[in-house]
Amino acid sequence: MTPEEARAAHRDERTDLVGWLVLAAVGALATWLAVRGGARLGTAGAPFLGSYTFAISLASVLAPMVAAGVVAAAHRGWWERMKWPLVLLSGWLVAVLWTVGLALVQGRDGLVNPLTIPDDYLADATQVGDDPLHYLRAYTTEGGLPSVVARGHPPGPILLLWALMRVGVTDRVGLSLLLTAVGAAVVPLVLFAVRGVCGDLAARRYLPVLVLAPYAIWLAGGVEGVVAVLGAAMIAAGVHASDERRTGVRAGIWASVAGLLLGVAALFAYGVPWLGLAAAFLYFARRRAALNLFTGLGALIPVVAAERLGFNWVDGLMDARHDFAVRVEPHRSVLWWSGISLVVLLLAAGPALYASLRKSRNTPGWPFLVAAGIAVLFTLVAGLARGGAETNWLPYFPWLTMAAIAPRHQAGETVPTPLLLVAAGAITAIVIKMILV
Repeated sequence: MTPEEARAAHRDERTDLVGWLVLAAVGALATWLAVRGGARLGTAGAPFLGSYTFAISLASVLAPMVAAGVVAAAHRGWWERMKWPLVLLSGWLVAVLWTVGLALVQGRDGLVNPLTIPDDYLADATQVGDDPLHYLRAYTTEGGLPSVVARGHPPGPILLLWALMRVGVTDRVGLSLLLTAVGAAVVPLVLFAVRGVCGDLAARRYLPVLVLAPYAIWLAGGVEGVVAVLGAAMIAAGVHASDERRTGVRAGIWASVAGLLLGVAALFAYGVPWLGLAAAFLYFARRRAALNLFTGLGALIPVVAAERLGFNWVDGLMDARHDFAVRVEPHRSVLWWSGISLVVLLLAAGPALYASLRKSRNTPGWPFLVAAGIAVLFTLVAGLARGGAETNWLPYFPWLTMAAIAPRHQAGETVPTPLLLVAAGAITAIVIKMILV
């Protein structure tokens, strides 16, 4: 990269940061007006679900230390010189440290809160007992589930927690750390997919953006991170299947694996199947449209198997929609929350989102970005964005920021890691975690 190109890239960074700050400020003002005006929001912590209180602990220094280390390492080009397997491993390790560091900003409770609040999956996991098949059959027929979260999701998260507790992972700190480690696997999976489509250098320069993303706040100790990992694994398998070096049976097998992962993900969250569009778009872009058949058939296997065992996915979706209409809609204004959810998107994805949207036409990874964007847009248009976007949209966030490292023009030039945006995103995450419960 010439000095002139480097200066132009840094100017773009500053412009993107200012643009993001302006949009975030406008969004924060609109949210404040909604709260002051008595809008039906159903939360004391708008734009997020929760409440606000300032809290720090001695462990609060971990997150800033990790962020500073990542920015310094990226500035020195460490990940550009590492062997690729080490890039993936170090990305996962740093993601674990960053996520745990953010959770510990408010002390130990920040790590176990997602599992200890009364209205979450763990309360339901204890009800499964010794007969998970009976629980599965009763999921949409008997009702009576105490958890608000459970009523809006398939039984996958509850059964996963039940299985982990049955094999001996009963300590809540240990369980939270395990889920955090699994959720952090989204980083190497996304990097693998980005490398396969956008190239090696782009993936290496995307690592700091991905690792220090503000949405890591909601990956800590939550089952939602598992959904994001399943979605990322599906896309990574689709990238592997559609590579020109894989043809015939091998391509079909990997496309079927992508479908299986998509089907399993659908048993964890009703909205995640939208990510299947990423594989479909990629297959068409690479002129491998026939792979859609293998992925589609593979996706049906887990869903049909769950139906044979007693859980009908469509019935579950309809029950969740009905429960949403009865329990949530009367208390949360769809008009206000559709706008406020976009504020959540801005803050959770960080400044890299602004740069990514500006350069979305310049990345060969557009199938990922467009699929995630369609998922978000559908949620808004359908009136389903009524709070909780910070967790419901976790599977989409990593793909929405990937064009931040796209070239300025479609001329093949390279763009350095946007360290200013990375640092601003890390600061945003720390500030949010310091005040949000």
